[in-house]
This record gives sequence, structure tokens and C-alpha cells, in this order.
Amino acid sequence: MSRKKTDEQYNKSFASRFFRWLNGEEDPYIGVVEMKPQKEPEGILEAKSRHKEEVFYKIQHIYDIKHNRQYRKFNALFNFSSIVFCIILVAVLTMAISYMPPVGSADRPVNNEVSLRYIESGLQETGAVNIVGGMILDYRAFDTLGESHVLFVATITVLILLRRDTQRKDGKVSDYYYEPKDDIVLQMVTKFLMPAIVIFGIYVILNGHLGPGGGFSGGAVIGAGLILYQNAFGFRKTGRFFTAGTYKWVSFGALSFYCLAKSYSFFTGANHLESVIPKGTPGDILSSGLILPLNIAVGLVVACTMYAFYAMFRKGGF
Repeated sequence: MSRKKTDEQYNKSFASRFFRWLNGEEDPYIGVVEMKPQKEPEGILEAKSRHKEEVFYKIQHIYDIKHNRQYRKFNALFNFSSIVFCIILVAVLTMAISYMPPVGSADRPVNNEVSLRYIESGLQETGAVNIVGGMILDYRAFDTLGESHVLFVATITVLILLRRDTQRKDGKVSDYYYEPKDDIVLQMVTKFLMPAIVIFGIYVILNGHLGPGGGFSGGAVIGAGLILYQNAFGFRKTGRFFTAGTYKWVSFGALSFYCLAKSYSFFTGANHLESVIPKGTPGDILSSGLILPLNIAVGLVVACTMYAFYAMFRKGGF
């Protein structure tokens, strides 16, 4: 029969320490792990007071609806214009629907030869097992080129609107607000996950002409990996392999290759010329003509654009 422990013996036992830690009554690492209080950044109090003054000024002079006649007139005009626009839009859509053929009719726009062409001749004409990949990067490659340029132009627009100077007024570089704290757990997990995420993104890009995937989805996976790495290690370490110059040259090279490659395809197809680029054996990794390299180009643009958007909204630069 076991002997009952005294309170002093129980307080020294592992079970007592564990339950005190579990209930938040005691931290076993106090006095063991070095802990330093975080210093407040310089000028934070002045920035807060200046921000409060600006908000108060806006409330008193701009958003004072009761006494601002110009704001009340604009608000009334905006509400009236919104109602008129909605009425016109509903009327136009209703008229458009009235001219559509009945459901199940043979002359509906969805029942045409385009979709049948994709399904019946897609494998033979594009060499891609994935019909969606062949449609996007062969039949509708011109649209995909426009979408890639839209991503590039959107990044440039965000750069113009949100770019900040890296130099402060006193000439010193202030990166305190943008760098994450040294989280050992996050950094260790990122070291294991980052290679797997990038490899999976490359697999999705290279598999786009054989199965589900492609440049857009694979590029999004790689972009997510870059964002995870930045959150774990900060902009300084990420800047060792990804900078504004990296984004510009990668995007420029990928878009230029896409434009030149599809210009060649458009020229040969429009003039009924035989293309020198072989389609290969359907199902092989090196097949489907230009679809594989075009997927790589789109993936590079998407990956760079995702990280560029995050970096710009995070700190106004790379």
C-alpha cells in the first residue's frame, strides 16, 4: 500500500509542476531562458499624437455631416445616382435575358462546335493530355498572355501607389516595423516546409499539360512559399535571392518569351505553316509543344507577382 505524500513532497513532484504550468500558475522557464523587454521604437509617441491630430481634424472638418453642406449634397447626389444606375442596370439585364433562347434549346450559345472541338480534337492538335491546359495555353493563349500582362501592370500600379523610400529624414534605414520577431519555432518549421512547397509548386507547373495544375496554380504555391519564408526570416534574408531587380528581370524574361513563342505559333497557324516544334508523345513530360515552357513562364510571373503584392502592401517595397 503506497504512502500518502506530504504537501511539501507533492509540490516538488513532476505532476505538481506540470499541473501548475498547465493552469498558468507557474512558468518553468522564468529564470532559465534569457528574456529582454522589447524597446519601443523611436518616435512612436510623436507619430501616435500626430495621427490622433490628423484623425480629429478629419472628423471636425471633413466628416462632419451635420454641418458640411458640400458633403451632404454629394451624399444625396451619390445615393440618387446609385438608385438610377441600379434601375438602368436591372432594365438592361432584363431585356438581355428576354432575348435569350429557352432552356434546353438547341440554338443556345453553349451548344456550339467550340466545346466539341476542344474535347474531340484537343489531344491531337495540342498534344496536351489536360484539355484545360491545352485550351488555356494553345487555343486561348492570347487571352492568357493578356492576363499575365494584367498581373504585371497591377504590380507596377501597386508599386507606384505604395512605394516608400528606404531612407528616413535623418538618413538612417528604419526596418523595425517590417521585420518579424525571431520566432525559432516558425523558422525551424519554415526550413522544412519551404523546400517542399517550392518542389510541389514546380511539380504542379510541370504537370500542367498532363493533369490538374499549370502555371497559375503552381506559381501561386511558390508565391505562398516565398511569403512564408519572408514571415519567418524577414526582408533582409529574403532579399538575398529575391529583390526588385529579380522581379523585374524574371517577369520581363517570362513575358517576352511568352510573347515571342506565341507570336511564332500565331504566324504559322494563320498562314497554314507546319510548326517546327514537335508535340511529342501525349502523356510524356516533354510533350504538348509550347504548352510546357509557357506554363513555366506563367508560373514565374504569378509567383513573383504574389510575393511582390505582399511585399508592397507589407512595407512599400521589396
